[in-house]
Amino acid sequence: MNGDRRQFLRNSLAAAGAGLVLGTAGPRSLLAAATTPPQSGLAGLFAPDFAVGTALSNTTLLGQNPSLESLVAREFSAITAENAMKWEEIHPTADSWDWQRADYFVEYGQRTGMYTIGHTLVWHSQMPEWVFIDQDGKPRPKAVVQKAMEEHIAAVAGRYRGRIQAWDVVNEAVTDDGKWRESHWYNTFGEDYFSRAFHLAREVDPKAELLYNDYNMTIPAKRDFALAQIQKFRKQGMPIEGVGMQAHVHLSEPEIAKLEASIEAIAAAGLEVHITELEVDVLPKAYDYMGAEISTNFEYSDELNPFRDGLPQKVADQLAARYESLFNLFLKHKDKIRRVSLWGTTDAESWKNDWPVVGRTNYPLIFDREGRPKEAYYSVAGLKGESRSG
Repeated sequence: MNGDRRQFLRNSLAAAGAGLVLGTAGPRSLLAAATTPPQSGLAGLFAPDFAVGTALSNTTLLGQNPSLESLVAREFSAITAENAMKWEEIHPTADSWDWQRADYFVEYGQRTGMYTIGHTLVWHSQMPEWVFIDQDGKPRPKAVVQKAMEEHIAAVAGRYRGRIQAWDVVNEAVTDDGKWRESHWYNTFGEDYFSRAFHLAREVDPKAELLYNDYNMTIPAKRDFALAQIQKFRKQGMPIEGVGMQAHVHLSEPEIAKLEASIEAIAAAGLEVHITELEVDVLPKAYDYMGAEISTNFEYSDELNPFRDGLPQKVADQLAARYESLFNLFLKHKDKIRRVSLWGTTDAESWKNDWPVVGRTNYPLIFDREGRPKEAYYSVAGLKGESRSG
């Protein structure tokens, strides 16, 4: 990002002033004032290229943040439920279902005309123990677990049939070193659970796009193993349209070249690429400090939480440059990419504030805690000619 453009972005942010709050004058009005022709948020800017999405938190889905809903409707064209459709949230016990948040999510998607992604049907995490362990603490037989999977997918995908455009059918089934994750699913079924989940989803909803979603897909061993398994099952008739490539990235890694290699590999396998769960972590990696002290040592906590009072301008510039480089890459491969979805809308709701260390203050998204567009927002919008200076 050159100096003139960076100064332009700062001037645009300054023009927003203290009066820019969620639900009032927003990025749309800023873009309209600064560019010709005006566009309707990122969704409008990138409409010729790919859908631009965000994740909706449970707080938003409980109706506690209508101003954030307005921001999402203005800026994005796709939504994912961050937690509302995960098994422990929607089906906590064998005989109970909680549809409130998921229903609202789907209704919001229909009301706003969003490309709506269900997340997720089969995952090893955020799972209630009853699915795999009986009341005596013993593993349930394969037939019982299979029935639970079948009933769950039938109920969830069936309830929203025709209103969900895509499902993350299976989430994070592969380890970083290129093996099947030895989850309860795998230990009960073997690798066949993977294919079975996709067949069940297709039987319940014949029209939804079916996706596999995973993180660290820039690691060649992981990516290549996952794609090899998908290809094997596809030859046996497994229905799948695309791969969700989670993008929980940092300021400098993974390198753009590694991201590009994985985009190309997924596309070469005949699958659509979905960039999912995008955010840019600006804090020190907790794993560099890992030890028992993280939860107890105040000095260590300070080292891991250096920006609790605000993001320094230097880091804000780095964040804007990183988002610009990422979206430059996505535009380069727009013929392969179906969607780019951020994992949250504002810094206030990002899960990276509390993971992997509770209490940290992070700034990984393109809107600040008050819903104002950051320099990172303008660096992305500028790629479409809507924020460039002269």
